[in-house]
Amino acid sequence: MTDAGPHPSSQAILSIVVVLFNMAREAPRTLLSLSPAYQGIKSDGYEVIVVENGSPVPLSRTDVEGIAPNFRYHYIPDAPKSPAFAINYGASKSSAPFLGIMIDGARIATPGVVRYALKALRAYDMPVVSTLGAHLGPDLQSRSLLKGYNEAVEDELLNSIGWPSDGYRLFEIASLADSWNCGWFGGGAESNGLFMCRKTFDALGGYDERFDLPGGGFVNLDFYRRACELPDSDLVILLGEATFHQVHSGTATSVPPEKLPAVLAQYDEQYFKIRKKHYSRPVKQADYLGQAAPQALEWIRRSAEARIALPAAAPGEQENG
Repeated sequence: MTDAGPHPSSQAILSIVVVLFNMAREAPRTLLSLSPAYQGIKSDGYEVIVVENGSPVPLSRTDVEGIAPNFRYHYIPDAPKSPAFAINYGASKSSAPFLGIMIDGARIATPGVVRYALKALRAYDMPVVSTLGAHLGPDLQSRSLLKGYNEAVEDELLNSIGWPSDGYRLFEIASLADSWNCGWFGGGAESNGLFMCRKTFDALGGYDERFDLPGGGFVNLDFYRRACELPDSDLVILLGEATFHQVHSGTATSVPPEKLPAVLAQYDEQYFKIRKKHYSRPVKQADYLGQAAPQALEWIRRSAEARIALPAAAPGEQENG
């Protein structure tokens, strides 16, 4: 394995692990969105640990560590097809008391994710801090791709809002991911910007490496559910913040709609084999922390309306099954 040098900042209290696989186009945007300049905070409070999960054409150490002094790069040759090992490996390279996990390195964050995650991590004894997921483009990318959406169209969309000058304008060119189909107030099935105490990560045993399907199958949903189910954990959803998926050859996001049920059935079959039950979304009442950027207000309104229309239950409960 290719390891980085000494720890760049002994003052870092948060380590964000980002997993990459064949993301030469997408990863630079993701990493820029996690940089101190974009997030508007100092670099000595957190670090970004980038784990290249066996990409045939990887980024270079210079590409990554040149972004900011708090970035570190690791390359795993002959890596497993699931990102579970890469996440655990990245977590092992840090001793910070808080961990952030971005299992999919093709997701652009809004400019308040790190700042508000740090606030939430400090405010609770056992926080599970969750970030809403969205797709760039007019619809779920599995459907958008059938209507001509591609990398070139996405590049033009990002150019049209002048990204990265105002990261909250991403809400203008995106749609909700299926795992967050009711928005912030409906609860999510997973998070691609997830933060917690290291002691919580360790108590869960990290990501379960038995989820060994390409892309990990339900490994991210499994970890999120287990974290939410911890008796003393507090779920905190970052209101007004999100991560936005860029189109790429993802194992689920690029699957044509007619083939997706078979893929999800395979994932659930493995989940059942490991957990002895079928997957269902976690049921957890959330607290909210964040801001209401003007560009996010319409999404907040739609999420509130969707929540009002649901049965009277804890957010997420009506989506189980």
